[in-house]
Amino acid sequence: MAKTNPGRFFEDYAIGQTIDHAVPRTVSGGERALYHALYPARHALYSSDQFAQASGLPASPIDDLAAFHIVFGKTVPDVSLNAVANLGYAEGRWLKPVYPGDTLRSTSEVIGLKQNSNGKTGVVYVRTRGLNQRDETVMEYVRWVMVRKSNLDAPAPDTVLPDLKKVLVPEDLTIPEGLDFSGYDFTLAGEPHRWGDYEIGEKIDHVDGVTIEEAEHMIATRLWQNTAKVHFDLTFRPEGRLIYGGHVISMARALSFNGLANAQMIVGLNGGAHANPCFAGDTVKAWTEVLDKAETSAPGVGAIRLRLVATKGGEAFTLKNEEGRYDKNVLLDLDYWALMPM
Repeated sequence: MAKTNPGRFFEDYAIGQTIDHAVPRTVSGGERALYHALYPARHALYSSDQFAQASGLPASPIDDLAAFHIVFGKTVPDVSLNAVANLGYAEGRWLKPVYPGDTLRSTSEVIGLKQNSNGKTGVVYVRTRGLNQRDETVMEYVRWVMVRKSNLDAPAPDTVLPDLKKVLVPEDLTIPEGLDFSGYDFTLAGEPHRWGDYEIGEKIDHVDGVTIEEAEHMIATRLWQNTAKVHFDLTFRPEGRLIYGGHVISMARALSFNGLANAQMIVGLNGGAHANPCFAGDTVKAWTEVLDKAETSAPGVGAIRLRLVATKGGEAFTLKNEEGRYDKNVLLDLDYWALMPM
């Protein structure tokens, strides 16, 4: 009997299938230190217990994207080990902050299947939840992945495409209990710009860039226990190890501090696309477009919808060409909701 696990292939998935992912992870302060070593992350709420407590939280949470990477990494051996590409995200919601000492695990449900016309691959849609040690859902999201078939003669499943929201409305967002920005310290946060200073349609060039290093993305992918072969094995992808898309997301989010230092907490993920592959040696820059704004019930807290675009060159604010395809220099197109002082 084989002891090793080759991972699931497209024909191994079925609608309604539930997958409880292995290896829970207890988060420590080391998670924050490593995250800040890998990315130029400077948002004050995730850097200082005192700042977080002044904002109504018990302590500084682990960065929202660090929590996402932990939950995501658990799913890779079961969902995307044999993936060709991670295609998109929808309906992402951060429901509870994650603190040092919390233990996270992941579970996924297959909600959509569609075999591609070539008969060699198919697209799998899963809804993943991250739970803490109290079985509370701390975050959830949908992603869809193109996965290889192992048995090309396996019959195609009935096509099921989930009906997903294109955009989360403000009522879908969960504001952390106790969050209060009415006494927000803009000096300590690093910028004076508040919710009312941003206009819908405004675009912000975040100016700074970071060149992706082979060692750093390998450390990051190992940190999140992401076992996808394309990130590690040059015999699997001789043209170069593909940079984990989450590494690009975190890099772009950290770069967005310059101009969006007060977009403190990510609470919603409307959609996202890894438009072009990223490899070591690429220099990542970022720009943001303000898409929407909404008030919340929390004191001094506004919600702002942002389109974060990461690039590896080209002109700022260039997104798609005349044919509607992503510019060759666009790495990431991410649509998310964040919380900001009013």
